Amino acid sequence: MTARGAALFWSLALVWGIPYLLIRVAVEEMSPAVVVFGRCVIGALVLLPFALRSGGMRRVLARWPAVLAYTAVEVAGPWYLLSDAEQHITSSLAGLLVATVPLIGAVLAFVVRVDDRLDLVRGTGLLLGLGGVVALVGLDAGTHVPLWPTLQVLLVALGYAIGPMIVKRHLSDLPPVTTNFVVLAVCALGYVPFAAATWPDTRPSAQAVGAVVALGVVCTALAFVLLFALIGEVGPTRATVITYINPAVAIIAGVLLLDEPLTAGILVGFPLVLAGAALATRRRSGPEPRAAASGGTDPG
Repeated sequence: MTARGAALFWSLALVWGIPYLLIRVAVEEMSPAVVVFGRCVIGALVLLPFALRSGGMRRVLARWPAVLAYTAVEVAGPWYLLSDAEQHITSSLAGLLVATVPLIGAVLAFVVRVDDRLDLVRGTGLLLGLGGVVALVGLDAGTHVPLWPTLQVLLVALGYAIGPMIVKRHLSDLPPVTTNFVVLAVCALGYVPFAAATWPDTRPSAQAVGAVVALGVVCTALAFVLLFALIGEVGPTRATVITYINPAVAIIAGVLLLDEPLTAGILVGFPLVLAGAALATRRRSGPEPRAAASGGTDPG
């Protein structure tokens, strides 16, 4: 990985390790629809002047099928499911379940023939990762891990695995700031009726509002620009490896700031998921496929 790729990787790992804590704080006083709506509106407003400066709006809108698909699998669906799930499970567990993204990405890459080398090592990795998920759920079953919220977060992971593939195939040559502005604006418009129907009767606390603002500015506007740049630098499959680090940040934040428990399921399942993800996305020796070059992935 190049120095630029490493810098993008570690920056995004930190930025995407804290949303789980912020979502947990926000959904205590706001509905998931309001949280998603607020996050998208704020993120879109932050990106608007930069999108106007970057240009390329017509090119982005001309790819509307891919833009809508990316919006659905990376933003509209996952953010609602994650916010809804975090009303019932800890932010630490949510972050750990999202760590299955590289495992799901490896399976999808094999299915769609992006990478058809499902060898013994990768197969072992998938089994280890599956065992880690079972441990996360099974060891804490009945007290910490309700089934439906767990399935919701696994659906989030599926969306996050599909999103980078759409970017790589259809959107990587577009200006990332402009693309993400359109994505967030479309999602915000789509959530208007749902947010209006579930708007809180009482004014949320400064803490909850601040959590949504941080989600919009840091974990949305900044994070998406970093994500597009990382995909352009290292490719979609390797970009999902960012979820190796995110769970550690989520655990530390949840335990230290929200007093969440460090359970047996986390202690056993976490290393299994990460080891499985590392093996499942392992590349054989030899030259790696070159990531598609694109000036559009440069946030500058």
